[in-house]
Amino acid sequence: MVAVTLGPEGTYSHRAATAVADGDEIDFRQSVTAIVDAVAGGEYDRGVIPIENSIEGSVTESLDALAEYDVAVVREIVTPIRHALLAQGPEFDTIASHSQALAQCRTYLEREYPDATLEAVASTAQGVEFARDDPSVAGIGHPANADDEPALEVLAEDIQDQDSNATRFFALAPAEERSKGGGKSSLVVYPNANYPGLLLELLEPFADRDINLTRVESRPSGQRLGDYVFHVDFEAGLYEARTKEAIEELEELADNGWVRRLGSYDTEHVVE
Repeated sequence: MVAVTLGPEGTYSHRAATAVADGDEIDFRQSVTAIVDAVAGGEYDRGVIPIENSIEGSVTESLDALAEYDVAVVREIVTPIRHALLAQGPEFDTIASHSQALAQCRTYLEREYPDATLEAVASTAQGVEFARDDPSVAGIGHPANADDEPALEVLAEDIQDQDSNATRFFALAPAEERSKGGGKSSLVVYPNANYPGLLLELLEPFADRDINLTRVESRPSGQRLGDYVFHVDFEAGLYEARTKEAIEELEELADNGWVRRLGSYDTEHVVE
């Protein structure tokens, strides 16, 4: 089973994808949208994308791609994030990493390197590669990334602002592999409406049936200002009668828009 995730090799997405690929081939793309597009088009069996970080919140590109493409979520992977500062030596003037990694280490960077230039790049692994090529650049990534040749120095470990830093990843599959069974489910809801009490009405079908919502988030629809798409995660399977009833109510409320079932799935914790 070939999987695709954010590259280059050594990203946190790559580490999460190893749990999905289970020793099989992993290919890389440089954006989440490219990954979702490739899975939706049947080019890959699985795709792995980051959804939410415990410090910085949701990954908006992932949410927008899930609203745009018809794919299935078949697995949730939660992995701890351990950031280290990696460089050829202690003298550098630029720190390069993914924007989320830079934000997750904000306190440490402001305290220890207030004069350094922070450069946001496509991935943590790309920042580490820049550090490998240029002694004036340090990267932020998993400490194991320092071991590749030529090796880098680990100048500091666990530099993230919170020790509990973790990221949720979704394993995606083509839409026809969508499952109704699992401990959690995800929906994308576009009501194509805006009036007082709309959000309350969208949530009540779950509350009325004692379904616990684990995440509710709005994203601009791109159609017009003030128009939103809602992403909903909840602790119930799509096969359950209470879930079917709740979604039927949602579809009635969103009769001018749509409700997309991303699928049901179980959660796996990967500790590395």
